[in-house]
Amino acid sequence: MRIPQSLWLLTACAALSAQTPRVSVLEVQAENIVSYYDDSFDVSKWGTLPGPVARLDKNPTFKWRTTLGDVVSVNGQPTKGNFVVAARTLNATTELTPGRVLMDLALGCPTMQIHSFMLPDGTVIGTIAVIAVSTVGRPPGAPSNAIAGTGVVVGGSGAFLGVRGQAGLISSSGARNASITEDPAYRRLNGGGKMTWFFQIIPAETPEILAVPTGPAIVHSTDFSLVTSDKPARAGEVLTLYATGLGPTRPGVDPGKPFPAAGLQVVNSPVQVVVNGTGVPALWAGGYPGAVNSYQVNFRLPGDTAPGLASLSLNVAWIAGPEVKIPVK
Repeated sequence: MRIPQSLWLLTACAALSAQTPRVSVLEVQAENIVSYYDDSFDVSKWGTLPGPVARLDKNPTFKWRTTLGDVVSVNGQPTKGNFVVAARTLNATTELTPGRVLMDLALGCPTMQIHSFMLPDGTVIGTIAVIAVSTVGRPPGAPSNAIAGTGVVVGGSGAFLGVRGQAGLISSSGARNASITEDPAYRRLNGGGKMTWFFQIIPAETPEILAVPTGPAIVHSTDFSLVTSDKPARAGEVLTLYATGLGPTRPGVDPGKPFPAAGLQVVNSPVQVVVNGTGVPALWAGGYPGAVNSYQVNFRLPGDTAPGLASLSLNVAWIAGPEVKIPVK
């Protein structure tokens, strides 16, 4: 890999001015969702029956339950992963009802949630942690298709290190309620409910295309000359851009350390270059040797890109970055 002389300073010192926090929305589809209720005092029977085994108590106020599910897609992209929810059932109501919790807002269950995300090949992208109390009704400021949720995103790992925000439901068929005596090894065989979550997150850092005095740090891959009005990009051409904030790589480097001169450091998350609103998968994305938090991304400009100024941005681990514009001939 080579980089134009004018970009050396930027890649060696990738400190950018503070930006207004950008909000990204992840729509996460999950299947095989089962809630296992603590309905047996005989610990020796927990998780022993192939099932399915229906829960024994029908109105389990204050009972604990553990909910498990499988992530199958994020923003329409096939994805793997799981989520685990630990919850205490409140059975809240706004009117005095024996055996139920009386509250001004009919809250459901205080929960602690961990959602993990992986590439289809099993590569771990990261996790998102949520603390929530379930409610019916769209939370203030949530996406317009949200139906429920007061989840608070309190952090994450991997590509989601340092995220914050809110979370809730877009749609739900409900979890299958099971007894704690049911063996969770058969969860996928026995089946469960389906849900679509939303995660409205503010990341600690967004993927951002670097800039040089003449414009975005995007070059022609054939000769590494900058894309400028005097030498515009062409539809269908392979281009290279330089960026920050693409997150962890594999095999990986220690935090704050430069990428090694030898050996490729591939970005660990799904990377798209968004051209005029349409996502284009990166041909290659990885850390730039000798630089800290600086990356190179190769991509092909779509063949139907219209002449004029094209808008480009990065989308990494479904986190969107700011737009830049390049001339296209």
